[in-house]
Amino acid sequence: MQSEPPYGSIEEPSSRNIPWFWLGIFSIFLLSAGLRFWGLSQFNTLVFDEVHFAQFANNYLIRKTFFENHPPLGKYFIAIGIWLTQGIPGESNTLAGSALTPFSYRWMNALVGSFIPLIIAGIAYQLSKRRSYTLIAGFLAALDGLFLVESRYALINVYLVMFGLLGQWLFLLALERSPKQQNIFITLAGICFGASFAVKWNGLAFLLSVYLLWIAAKIIDFLQTRWQTQTEVNSLIDNHPKTTLQKLAKLRLIDIVSELGIVPLIIYILVWIPHLQLNTEMNFWQWQKYLYQSQNSVGADAHPYCSRWYTWLLMLRPVGYYFQSVKNPNPSLNQVAETYYDVHAIGNPILWWLSTGAITVIIGLFIQKFIILTSNLVTNERKILLVRDHKFWIVLYLLANYIANLLPWISVTRCTFLYHYMGASVFSLLAIAWLIERCLRSPHLVYQLTTAFMIFFIVISFLFWLPIYLGFPLSPIEFQSRMWFRSWY
Repeated sequence: MQSEPPYGSIEEPSSRNIPWFWLGIFSIFLLSAGLRFWGLSQFNTLVFDEVHFAQFANNYLIRKTFFENHPPLGKYFIAIGIWLTQGIPGESNTLAGSALTPFSYRWMNALVGSFIPLIIAGIAYQLSKRRSYTLIAGFLAALDGLFLVESRYALINVYLVMFGLLGQWLFLLALERSPKQQNIFITLAGICFGASFAVKWNGLAFLLSVYLLWIAAKIIDFLQTRWQTQTEVNSLIDNHPKTTLQKLAKLRLIDIVSELGIVPLIIYILVWIPHLQLNTEMNFWQWQKYLYQSQNSVGADAHPYCSRWYTWLLMLRPVGYYFQSVKNPNPSLNQVAETYYDVHAIGNPILWWLSTGAITVIIGLFIQKFIILTSNLVTNERKILLVRDHKFWIVLYLLANYIANLLPWISVTRCTFLYHYMGASVFSLLAIAWLIERCLRSPHLVYQLTTAFMIFFIVISFLFWLPIYLGFPLSPIEFQSRMWFRSWY
């Protein structure tokens, strides 16, 4: 087993291994896309919030006015999917206001959701430059049940997460570019952040984390300058240049305000133009007021699957999206008397719980490093080496994004659901992938075996709960065996 690289070094890809790396990436995409498109038209009805979003999307096409409590971008994508598949044969229903096949209002979600594991893998690579971490992160993302379910129906959370993560990836790419290219990439990131906000307001969390990281980088750069003036910089420090994320400190306030402030706002406003042309009852500002009031008018117990933010960490209350019980007319022929068809918006339990444990470890590592940086007993040389270590910035990046996507929900008193945790869960998943990759590279056999078993049980867990992700037929006993807690029903 390969040992840990030198302190602060980063693994560079070897050209002879690139084909294998890209084969792994392509395999992750095939797995992701295959799971999302399999039996996409299985339930010829509107599932959960499809009763809203599929209808709203179709309303744009048939020019029917409506009121909605989210920005319009997610529905535009569903509408484009419906428009592009008009005329394709298939069993249809009129539940969305027109004769539509389920495939027409679901396939765009499946396509977009298929790319999310690849974007997560891209972020992992930009953080570490390690192909092993990249592949592990992408593979684990493809094995998450909540993202799988959300990608198979005409819902809008996958667009929020996709644009938010794409913005994060472009921003990380920008930090490695020349000043001219950097402005282009940051502007593209700002466009994506604005698009995420234009799906749902909580998409702003992905942009908030960038602000937090920029402030942290500025503070650390200021402290490092002080430490260097108080000590003679030695050769050990010279051999440890600043990491990619530490280059955040070079960004000026004007860049942050223009490219990550004004650009997202412009995109958000432009997205509303088609909606305002159809729904003329209110202007832009009246719609924003309406959205704010409607978001705060839903009580905390307005829906049986409402759950508070702290229950998301252990997945105590997943959401039932679809349930059908079918009686078997010939139960005497060695068949069960009843068959259940169930779709639950539930994460991969083993992956979910390990990810929550991993983000707890990340918090512990950050506290440890923070104590070192603020201690008077630690030399300035060691502090400089710490903030130039890529592992320090990976910890800071994961924690900043996790906090930005979770903590704002603490003050929310309206009805919230497990899928509101999707943004934060990406970074807890990146945390467990990072810890797994580090342990697999450890020289200690016990670490290698432990993480190998963890991956094995994550895969087994995914396969075990796959029937309630995809709506496979189950006997009542088989269904109940997957509902480990009463709160899961």
